[in-house]
Amino acid sequence: MTTNAINPWNWQYDFGFSHGVEVTAPKRIIEVSGQCATGPDGVPQAPGDMGAQITQAIDNIEAVLKKAGMDLSNIVRIRVFATDVNAALVNWGEVLGRINAADCRPSSTLVGTTGLFHPDLMVEIEATAAE
Repeated sequence: MTTNAINPWNWQYDFGFSHGVEVTAPKRIIEVSGQCATGPDGVPQAPGDMGAQITQAIDNIEAVLKKAGMDLSNIVRIRVFATDVNAALVNWGEVLGRINAADCRPSSTLVGTTGLFHPDLMVEIEATAAE
């Protein structure tokens, strides 16, 4: 498989994503369900702390990918749903920091929402990974 970032502009580099990602001849694709700041028992973690919740959601995505034999470098797309978009943007480095450190610039979407499955949760992140 090969990936090719498609960026007609440059401003996205400050945010760590690509406007488009072409995936050529993938062997397999993993769609990761929305991951929140939940522990292994599904109990919400870090109420009121957007940064910590984002970190936990990325940890959970990484755990799903590891179980599938992949890692963060395989991500080609993320979708972030946040109950407070401004707080998500303040913590955007937490969203893409580890993914970018894996030499990955996925396409991404940030959407504001009024709530998630539990009132203590502030962010949910979906991912698409390919190899």
